[in-house]
Amino acid sequence: MPSLLSLNNYGYIRGGSDAVFLAHDRLFAENGWDTAIMAMRHPKNFPSKWSSYFVDEIEMGRDYSLMQKAKMSAKIIYSMEARRKLGALLDVFTPDVAHVHNIYHHISPSVLSLLKERGVPMVLTAHDLKLACPNYKMLNRTGVCERCRGGNYLNVIRHRCLHGSVALSALVALESTLHRALRSYSGNLNKIVAPSAFMRNKLMEWGWAGSMIEVIPNFVAYESMRPKFEPGGHFVYFGRLQMDKGLDTLVQAAADAKVALQVVGTGPDERAVAQLAERAGANVVFHGYQSGGALHDLVREARAVVIPSRLYENAPIAALEAYALGKPVIGSRIGGIPELVREGETGALFDTGDVAALSATLRLYQDMPDARLAEMGRAGRDMVERGFSENVYVERMADLYARVGVRVGVPA
Repeated sequence: MPSLLSLNNYGYIRGGSDAVFLAHDRLFAENGWDTAIMAMRHPKNFPSKWSSYFVDEIEMGRDYSLMQKAKMSAKIIYSMEARRKLGALLDVFTPDVAHVHNIYHHISPSVLSLLKERGVPMVLTAHDLKLACPNYKMLNRTGVCERCRGGNYLNVIRHRCLHGSVALSALVALESTLHRALRSYSGNLNKIVAPSAFMRNKLMEWGWAGSMIEVIPNFVAYESMRPKFEPGGHFVYFGRLQMDKGLDTLVQAAADAKVALQVVGTGPDERAVAQLAERAGANVVFHGYQSGGALHDLVREARAVVIPSRLYENAPIAALEAYALGKPVIGSRIGGIPELVREGETGALFDTGDVAALSATLRLYQDMPDARLAEMGRAGRDMVERGFSENVYVERMADLYARVGVRVGVPA
């Protein structure tokens, strides 16, 4: 049987990329592949028989001693521990292909040259913009930023792009400079998977060859998600609570439109969002972290799901989950979001950061006949069933694996 090794920093669902990593491994295992994973040790990790090969935990926001910080700085750039642990794993598991997800700063690209030395073809999914931008998202305090295009990473330090810290920004600028010079990614990877055409185009703008990049959209397990097309009375945002997700725009727009908003999730700006809602007099209910059936129930009762991001979103899974649950999507016109929203058919788009435009759209959807919203919900559900299913994803990915050298067959 064919064999797959998947690598990702986190072995639990911290964000959308981690959910894709874990589901990717599960899908190929269910389709007859022999699979293994490598991640970072963490108390929230899902159980894995491969955990003895995981690397020690690094959390960049923690208060470490000076000696610990020095050691971790070296590991962030090039982790000898990860390379050693991977070598031990490869001694007992021989993959036909390795699929790399987010390994930046924790596992590090030290593992890529070892996989190449062992003759293992490599595919990397670009869940974010790290292959181009040192801070992952081409966004800093000045707004959307592409100053580093061409490789001048001094801009990262100048604008303190990592958590507002000069030290962290300098470390990541050094990391990006070294890996660019050493061709740590471009010299080892066989293919890059872009979940959106936007991601492919943006990487090409930053110097990546188009022939290296394959667009394979994300997927959603719609079969297990019961839709409800009849709309409720409120709007829903679910995801990470941080201002660059456009939550300030959304809360103010909801207040201006006098509509009910329910917010699901946690994050670094949770308190700030709640304070903003109070100052604006917005009708907002905060549900904290929810998942599975509890999350689905909240979404099913909505009129629409709102994705108001002001950063370059790649291919938000929240849109696919909203459609699977029978709800239209109102999204900002940025990044890969417009690829997922068929205006007037599955939802609506508004100009990023435009409070007045979003407010008008919320009011329009509040007053829209229920039958029209249900029609949009059905169109969204049909869209994910046709083009964003797990089966379609596995077929596309297995075909890509075959083209990078996996010769022992594809999933049945």
